[in-house]
Amino acid sequence: MRANELTLIEALTKLKKGDLSSRELLEDCYSRIKKLDPKFNAFITLRKDAALVEADYADKEIKEKGEGVFDEKPLLGIPYACKDNFSTEGIQTTASSNILKGYIPPFESTVTKRLKEAGAILIGKTNMDAFAHGSSTETSDFFKTKNPWDIERVPGGSSGGSAVAVSTNMCIFAIGSETAGSIRVPAVWCGVTGVKPTYGRVSRYGVIAMASSTDSPGPLAKNVEDASYVLSVIAGKDINDATSSPAEVEDYAAKLLSFNLKGMKFGMPKSYFSLELEPGVRQSVEQAANFLTKLGVEIIEIDLLDPKYSIGVYTILQRSEVSSNLARFDGIRYGHNRNYFGFEAKKRMMLGAYALSAGYYDQYYAKAQRVRTLIVEDFNKAFEKVDVIFAPAMTCVAPKLGIADTNPMLGEAMDLLQEPSSIAGLCAISVPCGFSEGLPVGFQLIGNRLQESCILGAAYAYQQQTDYHKKFPEMREE
Repeated sequence: MRANELTLIEALTKLKKGDLSSRELLEDCYSRIKKLDPKFNAFITLRKDAALVEADYADKEIKEKGEGVFDEKPLLGIPYACKDNFSTEGIQTTASSNILKGYIPPFESTVTKRLKEAGAILIGKTNMDAFAHGSSTETSDFFKTKNPWDIERVPGGSSGGSAVAVSTNMCIFAIGSETAGSIRVPAVWCGVTGVKPTYGRVSRYGVIAMASSTDSPGPLAKNVEDASYVLSVIAGKDINDATSSPAEVEDYAAKLLSFNLKGMKFGMPKSYFSLELEPGVRQSVEQAANFLTKLGVEIIEIDLLDPKYSIGVYTILQRSEVSSNLARFDGIRYGHNRNYFGFEAKKRMMLGAYALSAGYYDQYYAKAQRVRTLIVEDFNKAFEKVDVIFAPAMTCVAPKLGIADTNPMLGEAMDLLQEPSSIAGLCAISVPCGFSEGLPVGFQLIGNRLQESCILGAAYAYQQQTDYHKKFPEMREE
């Protein structure tokens, strides 16, 4: 096994013992990137020279201070990839849009700052749907990212580059962001673990905003344990983000070991399973449900609003917030002029401006907010009966490349199963649970607000008894 194939916890263990150096770890990652990324297009920007200098410094710290240095810097020497909508001081940040091509932020996002302070080393910025507008990473203004399980298919989006980087072992973990599905969708289609935290659990400061009322940064990792470890580092109150939660951050990884799955009540929403799921997807998800019952879980059928109602709500709210957020890109303060906006961005801004305009605000935006409240209340009632909600993460396996060109509402259709929980600000995790047509399938666990420990613990218990998360696409390094 090469160093880049290690999980985060395995890599940390070797670094602490002196069995591995940070430089070796980074060099293996960059070697993998050099051989594979021309084929998959996961990265926009790489920073090899600077990252190797940081790796040498990390090795020096470990040698001088010993294992105790990890108490202060829990991710010291670990290479990670970051979605290109997180501002990184001195490093190009484009959100995969031509309007920001060449933009160098003068400040650091809270997420990347906390990772840097924890000793993690940024190896590069990953491709995404431009301004996160999409679910396939086909609407990037630069190039299309491809699925490592089948190069003719999409990896999901908008955090597609981050998911591909993890799935192909080009990094140890990655950071993405989710507005509705942008972590969970690519995690499922690339066969990795993705965590969408409670809205406000992780600071949005320095993230190029799409829809400010639902944007949620989170980790993509090789397993639940790794994701839990990273989440503890990036979560927490931030004075730069008034929407960030003041709730104390738990040691999510430590709590996994004492988590007891037996006796938990999992709600299985009838409206989610009555959707037209591909046969292979349905079979894998139902097998996972049956397996969980053998582990001591009680699965209860529950009533939740049909996810289709969330499509209209999310579309109006998201377009309205996009229209407001992208107004700052006026070609004067930074970035290129507005002619550089892609078609998808223009389309969303126009619809958002229409929904917010005089005479239509009450008809569309205000009504969508009222339905949003109904969705929130619907989940609140469900969590009075169950601990978590178990559901398929996607209705299908990864579709063929080009689907975004033929379906103008692809994002909303693909994110159908994620939109309700995102609108309600809940936490969720997607976990690999099988294969259909040789492509990964996953289920999702949805938890109440700030119940990350619950969904992480349940997902970890599942992964302790299964090996789907250990399966990676076979790669021939050409």
